Amino acid sequence: MTNQSIPEIFQQTVVKHAALPAIKFMGSVTSFQTLDMLSDRIAATLQSKGIVKGDRIGLYCINSDAFVVAYLGIIKAGATVIPINLLLTPAEITYILNDGGAKGIIYHEVFAQSVTAFRDHVDTLNVFIGIGEQQSDKNDAVFSEIIATDAMPAKVLIDASNDLAAILYTSGTTGKPKGAMLTHKNLVSNCQSVFLACHFQPDKDVFLTVLPMFHAFAATVCMLTPMLFGLTILPVSKFEPDLLADSIELGGATILAAVPSMLNAMLNMNEQQVEKIKSLRFCISGGAAMPEEVMKQFEAKFGVLIYEGYGPTECSPVTNVNPIGGKRKALSVGLPLPNVQLQIMDESGNALETEQIGEICVQGPNVMQAYWNRPEETAQSFHGKWFRTGDLGKRDAEGYYYIVDRIKDLVIVNGMNVYPRIVEEILYQHPDIQECAVVGLPDKRHGEIVAAFIVSKNSALNSSDIRKFCADKLGRYQIPRKYFILETLPKNAAGKILKRELKELHQTELA
Repeated sequence: MTNQSIPEIFQQTVVKHAALPAIKFMGSVTSFQTLDMLSDRIAATLQSKGIVKGDRIGLYCINSDAFVVAYLGIIKAGATVIPINLLLTPAEITYILNDGGAKGIIYHEVFAQSVTAFRDHVDTLNVFIGIGEQQSDKNDAVFSEIIATDAMPAKVLIDASNDLAAILYTSGTTGKPKGAMLTHKNLVSNCQSVFLACHFQPDKDVFLTVLPMFHAFAATVCMLTPMLFGLTILPVSKFEPDLLADSIELGGATILAAVPSMLNAMLNMNEQQVEKIKSLRFCISGGAAMPEEVMKQFEAKFGVLIYEGYGPTECSPVTNVNPIGGKRKALSVGLPLPNVQLQIMDESGNALETEQIGEICVQGPNVMQAYWNRPEETAQSFHGKWFRTGDLGKRDAEGYYYIVDRIKDLVIVNGMNVYPRIVEEILYQHPDIQECAVVGLPDKRHGEIVAAFIVSKNSALNSSDIRKFCADKLGRYQIPRKYFILETLPKNAAGKILKRELKELHQTELA
């Protein structure tokens, strides 16, 4: 299966599940057969406008049925998808499209103004397709008119092992974003591994897709895996607890994939909303560390189990998950997926023993080819064939993996290692703390000090209370020295807390 391209496997799925719902969106249902037909028309239009195999096409769209149709259409044309983060500025999008040499872009009408701002600053762009009534330019092709035609694309021969399906740009926490080059084989193998590990049920499971579909987690778990295995995608365009509950009830969602901050926010749902999500079989958490206290409260309130998983964008992205229906371990991201190998390594690439902390490294057919046009950074990201994730972790005697922290988030206080996640787990146990993030701040005397940024449930909560709470549970050097009570914590489009911005916020306050 992994030697076949995404369109080849999708065609087999269409034969098996032609009349079944591939997508449910805002009351409309798209069957697998219809998805096949509509994506063919997008592919044919791209080809008619000069797009050939290997060209890159930006996809700038909200979670919707149109996103799925456009994504599949781009790939059927033999082109490579560059999904655009919806929170980026026009200048940041300009950089990505220029870096990727994008020949075209398919965009949703809500981003027409943004497209107007960057369209003349990307020299390679010459194909524009607008989804909706509002276009960036009156000459742009209209998505609804394209899918109303009966155009058929020319068949493209795809080499699954070498031809790129997508270039996913990382968030760029250490500089300019880098494009992870993912082949058809990378993505297909990961979808197959996810399907085998999670025991999804074809013809039955419905994926509530509220994670942004431009993100690796949502693209693989909530879109490509359902598309290739006969499951239903239920896109939701924004995360709001009321909308989420209504969508789960109306669409009959059985699987919810989310980041921890979303699951934490769901704890504020009222009893009426809780009743609406009874169709869920289980939740999958990824993208950030799942606080044990949040998991306990969620499962107690909703009666739905959370299975934590893990994986970086460069690995297509899933590498681990706690066994569905099997043994779960608190704070663990579970076992490696089928056909994916993990190893804990030291800085020199030597394998470490059980329970030793080192860098998590990954090998398998899911690991990216390289970073787009970044040979030096590609080389630095591998120990031989092992991709270096940049995450510190350990493996227990039963083969379960634990994320200790990002290497770059490690705080060193007077020469002692402090792992922010350990401190965060304690803070989440405080009954008045809604959300928190721990970072290291520079300090002349200690090198660094631990700082906690907190969203409180109780306006009377103060730093003295929190410090006393931590004193019995943490070593002296681990206890935060500084506390910042905020109304909200900054997050990216996928709901992951941005620690870099918290550090910048502190520096701004000092200035």
